[in-house]
Amino acid sequence: MKKVLVITYYWPPTGGSGVQRWVKFSKYLPQYGWQPVIYTPENPEMTSVDRSLEGDIPPEAIVIKRPIVEFYSLYRRLMGRKDSSVKEVNPINNRERTFKQKLMLMLRGNLFIPDPRVTWVRPSVRFLKKYLEENPVDVIVSTGPPHSMHLIAMKVAAATGIPWIADFRDPWTKMFYFKHLCLSSWAERKHCRLEKKVLGNADVVVAVSPLVQDEFKAMTDTPVELITNGFDEDDFDQVVEPDGYFNVTHTGLFAADGNPDVIWKVLSEKCASDPEFRKMLRIRLAGKTDPEIIASIRAAGLEDNLIDLGYQSHNNAVREQKNASLLILPLRKEPEYRATLPGKLFEYLASMVPILGIGQTDGAMARIINETQSGVVFNWDDEESVRTYIGHCWHDFYSDNSQRPDNTDVIARYSRRNLAGQMASLFQRVCR
Repeated sequence: MKKVLVITYYWPPTGGSGVQRWVKFSKYLPQYGWQPVIYTPENPEMTSVDRSLEGDIPPEAIVIKRPIVEFYSLYRRLMGRKDSSVKEVNPINNRERTFKQKLMLMLRGNLFIPDPRVTWVRPSVRFLKKYLEENPVDVIVSTGPPHSMHLIAMKVAAATGIPWIADFRDPWTKMFYFKHLCLSSWAERKHCRLEKKVLGNADVVVAVSPLVQDEFKAMTDTPVELITNGFDEDDFDQVVEPDGYFNVTHTGLFAADGNPDVIWKVLSEKCASDPEFRKMLRIRLAGKTDPEIIASIRAAGLEDNLIDLGYQSHNNAVREQKNASLLILPLRKEPEYRATLPGKLFEYLASMVPILGIGQTDGAMARIINETQSGVVFNWDDEESVRTYIGHCWHDFYSDNSQRPDNTDVIARYSRRNLAGQMASLFQRVCR
């Protein structure tokens, strides 16, 4: 087997969306002749734990863990456990902050560039240069955010001459929260310089969204490839018997700046006019949810219909998706989110359950949902269209007439196995 060194901050038992892309690639890469060598922190900041993902690590994988010193441990001590911002789904946003919160955000944005994991760059470069002398690999991959992983790979690739692929799960300076970092003009320029340097020095850049791919192509002459996130067909082998309720379900992180008020309003009105709908409706939230979302649902009079499950393992999240009658996928209300493809989208596709997306109707998410005929995407204030679609889904559920178009071939393009094959082909090209 050829070997690929993957530099990643997120790795099991860490849970959440950030870990899944490369643990799933690693699961399938050996089938294409590539042995993954994972370089990851020994003591990362884990906002969630999901040991079920450890079952996806293939026996061929070599996992190297090294200690890291982080800003977030200091942040927690200074802010204290009672501070709500520590528990926020998206702690970097445009909401009002206390003086202490603003100060900590300013320190984070201006002292730790590109991110608080930058302290790991120098010791990692020193370790990996020595390690690779005795344990050579054929290609290096860095995956970010955190974008400090790209800085490690850039220095190691320059020192060793090994081809390097920079994999961007999210953009850098064009990420929606970048403008909320309280950056000085000097810090913003440094971010832009580092981003340009990474894009220019990588042998290939990988984006997960076609619109992000276009953005990167406009910034660099380096080839920019598109390899999206996806779903693992093995995860969807489990049999889930419907519980008989009309389940309107959301899985994963649910941030306050993506609160779909229009959905709660439509559901509330339909409950008021249709007693059977009220009796059968369940709003199931499986994942970390900002308190504002819960408060909004309760304010709409839907508290009795709400089931807040909190964080769930990935396997349980898939069960919730398969048990749903309607999956909701609201994007955050930031213009940059037009280019975003949420990772959960592809698992929603695999569940074969109708999807109701809320966001830009000309964005990347809408393109995929339209292409696969898996649901609809409406603007945040398109109340009438949301009402009509929910009514249609309820009618199909109540009359036991739920039908999906034959779109399995289109959806299969996004299987993790197929995407790992694309990544392996890219490895072969950069190694020539």
